[in-house]
Amino acid sequence: MPQKITENTLLIEIFNNPKNLKILAKYNLPCLTCPFARFEIEKLTLGEVCRMYKIDLQKLLKELNQE
Repeated sequence: MPQKITENTLLIEIFNNPKNLKILAKYNLPCLTCPFARFEIEKLTLGEVCRMYKIDLQKLLKELNQE
């Protein structure tokens, strides 16, 4: 069973799964197209990015953790 994604999960862990990338794209996560993101994804958490871009964290987490 995959590890549950939380607000403290690093972006690099989330980006490793193509299914997650589709979900993040649905929420218009700017990190997917940002050229600087590849330098920061090892340090940034999902919660930090959601706060920065006013993305509904709880709704996103629910979708990312669905089987």
